[in-house]
Formats: sequence, C-alpha cells, structure tokens
Amino acid sequence: MIEVAGVAKTFEAQDGSAVPALADASLAIARDEFVAIVGPSGCGKSTLLRLVAGLMRPTRGAIRIDGEEVTEPRADIGIVFQAPTLLPWATVLSNVLFPLRILGGLDDAAEARAGALLALAGLAGFERKMPRELSGGMQQRAAICRALVHDPRILLMDEPFGALDALTREEMSLELLRIWTERPKTILFVTHSVPEAVLLADRVVVMSARPGRIADIVPVALPRPRSFDQESSAEFQACAQRIRGHIFRRRAA
Repeated sequence: MIEVAGVAKTFEAQDGSAVPALADASLAIARDEFVAIVGPSGCGKSTLLRLVAGLMRPTRGAIRIDGEEVTEPRADIGIVFQAPTLLPWATVLSNVLFPLRILGGLDDAAEARAGALLALAGLAGFERKMPRELSGGMQQRAAICRALVHDPRILLMDEPFGALDALTREEMSLELLRIWTERPKTILFVTHSVPEAVLLADRVVVMSARPGRIADIVPVALPRPRSFDQESSAEFQACAQRIRGHIFRRRAA
C-alpha cells in the first residue's frame, strides 16, 4: 500500500550547509500492516513519517500510496503526534470532530461516529469535558480518536506515548492494539522503545544513525492478541536483541 522508493532528505542549516537526514530509504508496507520504526535520536524517523504524510517533499526518490506519488497532505491519512495538541478552548467532542470541520465532512452522522470512537477508546461520558479535565493518557486517547474520525486508511504515529508515564504508556499500547484490531488501519509507528515496537508491530524497521538508512527489517512472529506477558518469550527476546544489536553496534562504532 505504501512504497518508499530510494528516498533521501537533506535540510539546509542556517549557515547554508547541507544537513542530510535520510539517505536512500526504501520500504514497502502492506494494507492494514502495523509497522514500527526505531533508531537512535536524530536518525530521521520523524522525517520519514512527515514525508509519508506529505508534509514535506523528499530531496530524492519518491513515496507512493497505491501507486500514486505523495506530493501533499492527503485526506486518507491520520496523524498522531507525541503531544495531544488538543484545542484547549474546545470540548473533547469538538476536538475529535475538528478534522471533519476542516475537510468539510460534518454531517448528521458525524457526531455519532465521534461518540462511537470515544466509547471505543474508553472515553464515553467525557464528550463535554475540556482537555484540562483529562489525564495525559485520556488526552492522547482523544487525539487518537481525532486522527481516526474521518476513517483514514493510514495512521501515522510519531512517538505518541513518549510523554506518558510507564504505566500509562503500557495501558495505551494495549488500547491501541485493541482499537487497531477492531478497526484495522495501516499504521506506521515511530518509537524509541524497543519493547513497545516488538509488542505492537508486525515488522520493526531499524534505522541507522544520521543520515538515516534502513539497517534491518525485523519480522515479529508473536501471536495476536498480544500482551506484556509475551515479553519473556523466546521470540520477543530474539526480536528485541536483534534490534538492539543494530542500535548499540552503531553507537559503539
């Protein structure tokens, strides 16, 4: 469904020098596949996500969705960032409906769809609350609902649980898996956490240090539905060790 073909991205620094962020990245992602991306800080993980989203153009190469080159933001893509970025003056329901206002998709059934998503995310009864009245985890659930409300085929998630405490992060990981199981999407998920990547993904893309290259693609054969009880399994440990091997080997070099 998503094809990243020989993509490179170079930025220009304030002094005019070239700063390569990505170099010759190639990747194919199937429909409804859950793919995680890990790698050291500054390796271009978020840059790759923004290129797929159409928020920026590659310096070289191309990104295609169903064979069509991505040149601008698309209505069939939802994005979740590390911070929930909810509108502080709007209710939870209004925040979730916001993309439909932008896309001109508000109709009689929109509020019902948003309410169903909030219920799916465990936020039934909080529709009229303000963001400040929600915990960090609840705010991020609302942000996920907002990304899903227009029923995108693709969900891009840029370290969505990075600002949460450890227990809430684990809870949100399981919540995301449940939502994805009930409403399948193609998900590209950026994280710094190796265990989180292995728990969630069908495959884990391991990136090298900047300029980011794809060092390995690790298939995860853990059975679904998944839980943190699987962390002690041989398959989980083998995947995590293989991923860490690439990251730490590069750091040592």
